Amino acid sequence: AAPGAAMLRRSLWLCLCLCSCPARGLRIHEYLYFQVLSPGDIRYIFTATPAKDFGGVFNTRYEQIHLVPADPPEACGELNNGVFIQDQIALVERGGCSFLSKTRVIQESGGRAVIIADNAYDNDSFYIEMIQDSTRRTADIPALFLLGRDGYMIRRSLEQHGLPWAIISIPVNVTSIPTYEMMQPPWTFW
Repeated sequence: AAPGAAMLRRSLWLCLCLCSCPARGLRIHEYLYFQVLSPGDIRYIFTATPAKDFGGVFNTRYEQIHLVPADPPEACGELNNGVFIQDQIALVERGGCSFLSKTRVIQESGGRAVIIADNAYDNDSFYIEMIQDSTRRTADIPALFLLGRDGYMIRRSLEQHGLPWAIISIPVNVTSIPTYEMMQPPWTFW
């Protein structure tokens, strides 16, 4: 397809997403955006979805904050790198325990939010609805779901560069960015 057609598809998709959002904060099937600032090879705007019925909301915009991959990646117990997650945002991998359990582990380590990437690395289009488990526990920090392909590409870039974390800006207001200037991941259809 011609570049103009691709831009038109992205513009229409973005319009549909933005027009379906109520004015009162994010609800399920809505999107939150963040931008990787460093490393440069993945300097894209990524799309995530908030947890359906647990976790907090972003009351602050973080211009530059670390996105720290959890160790172990599933974050179902004590973290080997919890000291690096304190006051930062954790990148966690799906699997091993509930979404709420992962969020609580990050919260207890002092993290400001958690981004949970699907463990299906080829998933580039299907968002999972993160729901509370049956334990009646709560979490106060925001919890977001990220496509598996996006999480994989972020972790892969960090490994290739030998970096312990990425630097991100979150949340990003995409309505203020002209669609032709939005840098979306080339592996994901918007």
